[in-house]
Amino acid sequence: MAFSTRRGGWGNSLLPSTASSSSSPSSNSKSKFSRKSRRRVVLRDFLFANFFTIGLAVSLFFFFIVVLRYGVPRPITSRFKSRTPTRIVKPRKPSFRKPVMVDSGSDGATVDITTKDLYDRIEFLDEDGGAWKQGWNVAYKGDEWDSEKLKIFVVPHSHNDPGWKLTVEEYYTRQSKHILDTIVDTLSKDPRRKFIWEEMSYLERWWRDSSESKKESFINLVKTGQLEIVGGGWVMNDEANSHYYAIIEQITEGNMWLNDTIGVVPKNSWAIDPFGYSPTMAYLLRRMGFENMLIQRTHYELKKELARHKNLEYIWRQSWDAEETTDIFVHMMPFYSYDIPHTCGPEPAICCQFDFARMRGSMYELCPWGEHPVETDQENVKERAFKLLDQYRKKSVLYRTNTLLVPLGDDFRYISLDEAENQFRNYQLLFDHINSNPSLNAEAQFGTLEDYFRTVREEADRINYSRPGEVGSIQVGGFPSLSGDFFTYADRQKDYWSGYYVSRPFFKAVDRVLEETLRATDMMMALLLGYCQRAQCEKLPVGFSYKLTAARRNLALFQHHDGVTGTAKDHVVTDYGTRMHMSLQDLQIFMSKAIEVLLKIRHEKSDHNPSIFEPAQVRSKYDVQPVHKTIIAHEGTYQSVVFFNPSEQTREEVVMIVVNKPDVAVLDSNWTCIESQISPELQHDKSKIFTGKHRVYWKASIPALGLQTYYIAKGLVRCEKAKPAKLKFISNSGSFSCPASYACSKAKDDTVQIHNRHQTLTFDSKTGLLQKVTYTNGSQNVIGEEISMYSSWGSGAYLFKPTGDAQPIVKSGGLIVISEGHLMQEVYSHPHTEWERGPISHSTRLYNGENTIQEFLIEKEYHVELLGDEFNDKEIIARYKTDIDSKKIFYTDLNGFQMSRRETYDKIPLQGNYYPMPAHAFLQGSNGRRFSVHSRQSLGVASLKDGWLEIMLDRRLVRDDGRGLGQGVMDNRAMNVIFHILVESNISSTSNPVSNHLPLSPSLLSHRIGSHLNYPLHAFIAKKPQDISVQPPPRSFSPLAMSLPCDLHIVSFKVPRPLKYSQQTDGDPKFVLVLQRQKWDSSFCRKGRSHCTSVAEEPVNLFYIFKDLSVLNAKATSLNLLQEDTEMLGYTEQFGDVSQEGNVYISPMEIQAYKLDLRPHQ
Repeated sequence: MAFSTRRGGWGNSLLPSTASSSSSPSSNSKSKFSRKSRRRVVLRDFLFANFFTIGLAVSLFFFFIVVLRYGVPRPITSRFKSRTPTRIVKPRKPSFRKPVMVDSGSDGATVDITTKDLYDRIEFLDEDGGAWKQGWNVAYKGDEWDSEKLKIFVVPHSHNDPGWKLTVEEYYTRQSKHILDTIVDTLSKDPRRKFIWEEMSYLERWWRDSSESKKESFINLVKTGQLEIVGGGWVMNDEANSHYYAIIEQITEGNMWLNDTIGVVPKNSWAIDPFGYSPTMAYLLRRMGFENMLIQRTHYELKKELARHKNLEYIWRQSWDAEETTDIFVHMMPFYSYDIPHTCGPEPAICCQFDFARMRGSMYELCPWGEHPVETDQENVKERAFKLLDQYRKKSVLYRTNTLLVPLGDDFRYISLDEAENQFRNYQLLFDHINSNPSLNAEAQFGTLEDYFRTVREEADRINYSRPGEVGSIQVGGFPSLSGDFFTYADRQKDYWSGYYVSRPFFKAVDRVLEETLRATDMMMALLLGYCQRAQCEKLPVGFSYKLTAARRNLALFQHHDGVTGTAKDHVVTDYGTRMHMSLQDLQIFMSKAIEVLLKIRHEKSDHNPSIFEPAQVRSKYDVQPVHKTIIAHEGTYQSVVFFNPSEQTREEVVMIVVNKPDVAVLDSNWTCIESQISPELQHDKSKIFTGKHRVYWKASIPALGLQTYYIAKGLVRCEKAKPAKLKFISNSGSFSCPASYACSKAKDDTVQIHNRHQTLTFDSKTGLLQKVTYTNGSQNVIGEEISMYSSWGSGAYLFKPTGDAQPIVKSGGLIVISEGHLMQEVYSHPHTEWERGPISHSTRLYNGENTIQEFLIEKEYHVELLGDEFNDKEIIARYKTDIDSKKIFYTDLNGFQMSRRETYDKIPLQGNYYPMPAHAFLQGSNGRRFSVHSRQSLGVASLKDGWLEIMLDRRLVRDDGRGLGQGVMDNRAMNVIFHILVESNISSTSNPVSNHLPLSPSLLSHRIGSHLNYPLHAFIAKKPQDISVQPPPRSFSPLAMSLPCDLHIVSFKVPRPLKYSQQTDGDPKFVLVLQRQKWDSSFCRKGRSHCTSVAEEPVNLFYIFKDLSVLNAKATSLNLLQEDTEMLGYTEQFGDVSQEGNVYISPMEIQAYKLDLRPHQ
């Protein structure tokens, strides 16, 4: 083929890349070299363009040298020393720069495009564009490729969902196994053929089944560059509901398996099917060493706007990043779908004719536009090639460069050799014709993502595509910079995909329970092995390695964009749920055993020995709520309760355990009596509101990453028994059965109140709904709680399509129980609704505990049961109508990692103003008053009117919404949703949410409340009671030398390769510590009213974090634990300097990972 051999040009892109290069040091140096060469090109252009200016500068320089020779003071010379010469790459004229926006005293990102700007500018008219319905009639002049020919990369791919209509195992046996076999066989026939593969869950499964020769062929195809692994995560994760911890876990699990098995590390991400995109993903990928991303499902109006200005390729920058260290190159696909009709060009009726798997007689449906693909031969090749090239040219004019990416695939494609041959054979004939006609100014070939991105970057180095005044990026020249996220996604006709933020909320909650249990288990395993000095004590953790790996993979699997989203068939949801339930049980059993060793009850233990402890909360099956284990209190006995604290600081917290008798006492580890409270346990059953059991509360203190033991005793005379709460009730029926041991009275006022030393809550006694909060200084805030329902005839698993506004469902009457104690006060409401068995009951709690963060929050717990046909096509919400002057601006978290500023637009429908809320949302008024809601599961949130915040709790939908699932969402489960609400006032001036387009950060207290909710204490109860006459020895475990700073979060502390722990050599660190420094709003109380001793303004020393443990071989690494070139990851130089001094410097928002070894002190 006659390819140009110009330096950095088309010819170089044909050279095969080696598999080893992506994981070896040489690849790192290669990527550095290419970046430096780009910088040299830009510097050369700068020198020519500014010749006279430079000449003058040189003259002045020599003049100063002469002056200096005669005694002028030396400091003048220091001005010529550039502290960061490599950063001054291309000249930028400050006059063109937008002003840097400021948030809480720190600079935000300066960019060319924000998604807020796009939303402000777009009219959302949904105009018919003709053949390209969501665009316009694309045309070209014909001379666009005269000086730079069009370079076309057709990228064959097969999108394999690890669960959707079938389970992951069903898909594997019926389709994915055969697809991977086909890829190996068909690529081996012709070195010009290429392919990309994404999901490691299927590749790992195939690897176990395949012959050695098949595996060897696969590795060779990767090494020669014919086959590229893109993304390489366990799955292609959702980006709306997934928590950043789980995203890191799933990518790391896939990437590490891939590197250990095949020896490659991916550097290009491929995300064609998640329903909207988060900048969190861009940040995590950048810090894993990825260089490029491809995305597809963004709002069709945004695609159109970006395409009009040739901005579909851009540099994604984080909103807080003033230094351009988070930049990553992104390619956004322009059309409706990733299938073949919507990828070759703007006219699907024509592109479908080039999907040769659809030829008559095949297993796939014919083209719905009426014209079908035909076999290419010498008779028709000229006409067919010109028709295809016309589409390629039209698509290419939507982008800046003359390098074009054309995906070639669809869901579960290339399932047979015949299908693969049809595609490859026909396309090769078309390519050969195009390439043999120089007058066409085009070169077409099969390619991988790496082929495409390498070529597009090389072209951008040779030709300056930057626009006048464009900020762009230091990383890649010629493209605009962008910040923001791509929610909420709409694919057509104003259909917004905001329903999946809430679909199957029961399993969204299980996902987060598995996540925090896995994190805690990893910590315990790392501590067990860290303090272990001999092989015997390795038995328990090493024996558990297989189950731990399975738990990581089951959590990873559920992050799939049809898993945590709730958009799979019922039996697939059952499969996901069963896997998570099985892993939860395994992890809890391991933790029960591990605490025996850490508390030195037993010095060694194997995985086969039963534990003397059991978890305080257990699930009987995969789809039911956990129940509290009840302590059966016998006279003259005590039962041990052990708490594990997964937090970085000592936790002072009011804790709760369920007992069968109210006359018990609580003692601490030193056998000292503690004040406690007893309250009756309530349930969602208005005919029997009390369970007959009791909840005992006391204030506990548990060391960071440590264990603390408490005792529940019955019949210990010297200890005061738990104080019973006083009960008040309001009952519409007039009857109320007061439980024994409690004093009950009837509440008679129009309002009822509960209080602690910071706030008083007022409720409407007719409805049981919260009205306002009043503070000790006399100020108050209206909250106006409302429980409402949307009727939604068009909604489905993906879409939210309400038929009007939500209507309140709570009527006067119902049952209210007020419980008043010295540690916890609660208002429980079983509201009166139009249904015999209401869909909801709820509790509101206040805590009294000195030095706890609980005393500042309001705890809301909703019990939701959308279980009968009377709730068909209903979507239930909790709405808070506050008096905060928010101007319909609010803030939601992205993946539990960062906040995003939201604005409610009248020009888009209600459902388009709903956003994902994985963990947190808040309103803020112009006076600095802030109303925050923290959640421990992913839900959907909106602010439809000034001062309102509503959160959808559950949805029950009869119909399919036309997006391929083929069913509604009718498998609702009874579930509890817990919110922690915080109302704060700022103590210094704050930026105006209306004029400041950057997201605001949570306060330090808000961060801690969210962290405690999402990473709760883990409680374990001794299976057998002990005689009260025998006092146990003090039992606690405190591994940290001191609490970490309050804004430093341990993302994970673990053994990354548990299956290989015993085989690892001394030079290869066996432990990993991942830290994140949270960014907090300093206009709120600095210490966060949370008794923080320090924040991470000073470095933390890794060598001295642990008590009685030496930290050895510490080294910085990427978030997927596979890259150690910190410059390539975008970090500062200080990050890589940990090995000598042990000092850890972390900027706010950054996540940093460290490999290390642990050795007990002798």
